Amino acid sequence: MPNTALRTFVHALPKAELHLHVEGTFESELMFAIAERNGLKLPYASVDALKAAYQFSNLQEFLDLYYAGASVLLKEEDFYDLTWAYLSRVAAENVQHVELMFDPQTHTERGVAFGTVVAGITAALQEAERQFGMSTHLILSFLRHLSEADAFATLKEAEGFRQNFVGVGLDSSEVGNPPSKFQRVFAEAKRQEYRLTAHAGEEGPASYIWEALDLLHAERIDHGNRCLDDDALVDRLVAEQIPLTLCPLSNVALKVVPSLDGYPIQEMLDRGLLVTIHSDDPAYFGGYLTDNYVALAEATGIAEAGLTQLAKNSLAASWK
Repeated sequence: MPNTALRTFVHALPKAELHLHVEGTFESELMFAIAERNGLKLPYASVDALKAAYQFSNLQEFLDLYYAGASVLLKEEDFYDLTWAYLSRVAAENVQHVELMFDPQTHTERGVAFGTVVAGITAALQEAERQFGMSTHLILSFLRHLSEADAFATLKEAEGFRQNFVGVGLDSSEVGNPPSKFQRVFAEAKRQEYRLTAHAGEEGPASYIWEALDLLHAERIDHGNRCLDDDALVDRLVAEQIPLTLCPLSNVALKVVPSLDGYPIQEMLDRGLLVTIHSDDPAYFGGYLTDNYVALAEATGIAEAGLTQLAKNSLAASWK
């Protein structure tokens, strides 16, 4: 199918975005505008110079730039503008439901009040529901490179805003920070009736997925690419229909896979895995949700039926 026809087809599919970090939607132009508004200087001379830095060898190189960009977000209007820019963009792609992740520790450790972050993001989510009829949820993610004590402190701080969140997640540097590190935090989050998800099996091994399931009681696995290394794990994910939120362009950008050629999406579907497609941090990885579907189809030849199934899976895997 020609690119234009493929893009039109994907665009028309009703879709949900379940694996999206709002800080990772920070386009360079908006970053410079907010930095100027707040009287801050970025360590790049121009938008083009910043974009030229978007060549990553691994997850940590990306995270270093990601946190540097987030440092210009200080006020409620900053978080509103960031979130609104993403939502208005994907509304035009027929994204009907969004479950947005954010990293409160990225901001509170800089002295930005928890309530400032939540108020800005939530206001944009509510506006998207009014203007676009888009349903939305907000997921509070713990930074796994920080301590268990830090995560507990964040969960405690979230108590005053509990009505704003549907669930908790776990992200940031995976290798060396296994899910087991946060077992007690997730147990407390479950007691507080949060839905549970966790990044696992991106750069980390298949054993991290087992830990996320058995120790964190995760209902969804973010990424989960490495599940194919373990047939028993695949069997369990299929039997329990645990969703995997795959991010193809992110995987290429972070060298999780060398390219999308041979990306095992059809194998995963054929084996009965509940796989879904998302954009992760689209401002940094070169593509929003439609771009990920199109790039995957062009590289792998997945047919319209497969793309339709992926879109249906995303809605089925949501916490609507």
